[in-house]
Amino acid sequence: MKRFPQYGIYGLLITLAFWFLSWYLDGLRTHLTFFPMWLGFCITVDALVFARKGTSLIYRSKSKFIFLFILSVPVWWIFEILNLFTSNWYYAGSEYFSSMEFFLLSSLSFSTVMPAVFETAELASSFKWIKNSGAGLRISDSAFSVRMFFISGLLMLFLLMLFPEYFFPFIWISVYFIIDPLNKFLGRKNLFEYTSVRNWQPVLALWTGVLICGFFWEFWNFYSYPKWVYYLPYLNIWHLFEMPLFGYLGYLPFSLELYAFYNLFNRGGYIEI
Repeated sequence: MKRFPQYGIYGLLITLAFWFLSWYLDGLRTHLTFFPMWLGFCITVDALVFARKGTSLIYRSKSKFIFLFILSVPVWWIFEILNLFTSNWYYAGSEYFSSMEFFLLSSLSFSTVMPAVFETAELASSFKWIKNSGAGLRISDSAFSVRMFFISGLLMLFLLMLFPEYFFPFIWISVYFIIDPLNKFLGRKNLFEYTSVRNWQPVLALWTGVLICGFFWEFWNFYSYPKWVYYLPYLNIWHLFEMPLFGYLGYLPFSLELYAFYNLFNRGGYIEI
């Protein structure tokens, strides 16, 4: 551990303050507290990453860090559009806002998704058990294999839209199977580079990071208002907060989708997992 940057203390104080307001104010409040609470979270985790690794997203480039917030908005709206087919979640309290108000306030909240996941994934990449993880399953990066991934992604997306009651889990994996092969074809950074040589450390870091974020998303959402509420056909049991336990599995491929989307619009090198 190196010196913990002072801005991390400010980030922690911001998170705690807006967590308190989000849970204990009456009436509508989360639309105003969500963004600053998660901005504080991102800043705090960035400071932890810097203390452990001597580098971080903010340290390497403040402009690219800001870009993560911008890119996160359209990426998450893609999943909102897919949810029109599945209806797996809805926002309690959204009826109190006009369509434009809901769009703008939601977009501001959605902007924190990518920064939070990538910050926490970088923190996870510093964990010893991830750095010392051995060789995993090899996934070929041959043209045939990558092409099959892409075709499978299109098929999953088609089944999701045609039979959402049965294939709703594909919302969290189909997009990855489409975008990461595109990255490979376009010469962008992609996870095939790692899994083809049995290196699963970046995947483990993304999975660990997104599960940590997922816990806090669901935890802080529980006593918030407005809030999101889930309905998963056949799996709407054994809840941890609002989320059914089986739903947490969706976070794993979701992190890979975020990483694939980021690389589609960037040439890599900024996120170090």
